[in-house]
Amino acid sequence: MNQAASDPTVQPVPSSVTEQVDAADVTLSNPKDAVLSLGSNLGNRLETLQGAIDALEDTPGLRVKAVSPVYETEPWGVDPGSQPSYFNAVVVIRTTLPPSSLLERGQAIEEAFDRVRDERWGPRTIDVDIVAYADVVSDDPALTLPHPRAHQRAFVLAPWHDVQPEAQLPGRGAVAELLAGVGAGGVQPRGDLELRLPE
Repeated sequence: MNQAASDPTVQPVPSSVTEQVDAADVTLSNPKDAVLSLGSNLGNRLETLQGAIDALEDTPGLRVKAVSPVYETEPWGVDPGSQPSYFNAVVVIRTTLPPSSLLERGQAIEEAFDRVRDERWGPRTIDVDIVAYADVVSDDPALTLPHPRAHQRAFVLAPWHDVQPEAQLPGRGAVAELLAGVGAGGVQPRGDLELRLPE
């Protein structure tokens, strides 16, 4: 008998085993759609948003599928005029990363752009929030899905509606209806600015 054939290290892995492994790891062959919200109110805001989008595209297991128009928004939860206005956008991605890894990647991008978490609702170079991940609904304090305040925020709903008019926010309903409920006051479309889809 051929020596190699009896050597277990060179045996082909039975397809049944491969299938079991693939089934156990749904992230391998079962990409999910997710929606991320980006915001910046320090430095070159447009350049920073584009840099974050490019960094997302450079992430293994992640592809940016759509990029919204840019909106300008007054800061949330602070006195008017106390901070620069935000540029906001939404990106739709397709990813094989589980939500926890996607969160880590978003935080790594924030750190790369020198995001400082000194104060709640403080100014920041970049904010990367997971708005929704497939149909997942989770109240895990480390990552609540969908984002617990997304349904109240026009700066999330307006750009998301632009790229996915039929979108649903899990557990909350149609984005179009949510946007109609909160109104688009305070968010200004910036048609003179454009973010590009990574090539």
